Amino acid sequence: MHLTYFGHSCFLVEVPGARLVLDPWLAGNPHGSVDPATVPCDFVLCTHAHEDHIADALTLAKLHGATIVAPFELANHFAELGATTLDPMPGGGVDFPWGRIQMTPAIHSSALELPKGENRAMGVASGYLIRAGGRVLYHSGDTALFGDMALIGRHGIDVALIPIGDFYTMGPADAVEALHLLRPKLAVPMHYNTFPGIRQDPQAFATKAAAAGHTVRVMKAGEAIEWFA
Repeated sequence: MHLTYFGHSCFLVEVPGARLVLDPWLAGNPHGSVDPATVPCDFVLCTHAHEDHIADALTLAKLHGATIVAPFELANHFAELGATTLDPMPGGGVDFPWGRIQMTPAIHSSALELPKGENRAMGVASGYLIRAGGRVLYHSGDTALFGDMALIGRHGIDVALIPIGDFYTMGPADAVEALHLLRPKLAVPMHYNTFPGIRQDPQAFATKAAAAGHTVRVMKAGEAIEWFA
C-alpha cells in the first residue's frame, strides 16, 4: 500500500490493481497545487460535498476515466455532469478483484457551495474503509469523535487518516480519543493548517498520541510512504 499526501484531506492510495484519490483537492490546494493530469487514478472517493473535498473530482474522472465514489445524492450530482459513479451509503460497500471499498458514517454536513452563498444539501457525510492486499486503510472524512469508531476499527486498521483541525471537525484531544477507539497501527493527521480556523501543531498532536500509546506519522504535502508493516 503506497500512500501519498497532497495536503488538507487529499491522498492518493495505490494498491495492486487500483489507484484511488480521496477527497480530491489538487489544483489550488494551499498546501501545494498539483496538476490533476499528473495524478492518474481509477477511483475518486469523496467523503462529502464541500468544495475542499470535491474540487477536482470531475476533472480527475474526465482526465483518467476514473469512477467517482460518493454518497448517493452527491454521486447523482456527478452522474448528471457525465461522470461514471458508484453511489453507496454508510455501511454499504463494493467488492472488486483488487479489494473492497466500504463507506462508513461521519458526523458532519454535506452541501454544494454555490455562488452567492447558496448551499444545496447533498445527503450525508461519510468516511471510507479501503481493504486491499491484506491491508486496511481508514479515511474518516470530516467528522466529530463518535463512539462507533470502535466498531469501524473492530477488525483491525493498518493506517487511519483522521482530522485534527478542530472547529469544523474534531480537534487534537478528541483525535487521540478516536485512536483509542480505532486502534490503528499507524495514524496520519489531516485537515489542519489550511484555513485560519483550523490552525494546529501536528507534531504536538503526535507527541500526545505517542504518550497515549499510538504511532503517528506527520506527512508533508507531496510526501509518500509505503506501508508493509
